[in-house]
Amino acid sequence: MIAVDTSVLVDYIGDGPQAEAAEGALRAALSIGPVVACEVVLSEVVAGLGHGDIVMETLDAVGIGFSPLEQRAAVRAGEMQRRYKERLRRGSETAAVRRSVPDFLIGAHALLQCQALITRDAGFFRDYFKGLKVIVPKA
Repeated sequence: MIAVDTSVLVDYIGDGPQAEAAEGALRAALSIGPVVACEVVLSEVVAGLGHGDIVMETLDAVGIGFSPLEQRAAVRAGEMQRRYKERLRRGSETAAVRRSVPDFLIGAHALLQCQALITRDAGFFRDYFKGLKVIVPKA
């Protein structure tokens, strides 16, 4: 099972500039097994694009399933968020992009409940979720 990040679904459903790359990565992943989104990703996609019914119909049509977060993933996300905040306090983390709990929930879900994550944000997920296989859509 492969998880998908919000940015990839927004690109794909919203027909953004990376839509072709997102579609290619999703199709490749679907050809080898299930692709899923957790509740955080679904919430972010609907918040970004609106029309929850259209988002859900599109995901169903493509074959992207739903995988809810388990308790252990929520705990790991909190641990990684705390580590991130500590790195910020020490000055060893740059704050070019502020990270919030949803980012850590998505990463922990992919690491503990799936075998990989399709995302455009490879650096962040590789840094905080060691061992997570990251798939980056390519044009």
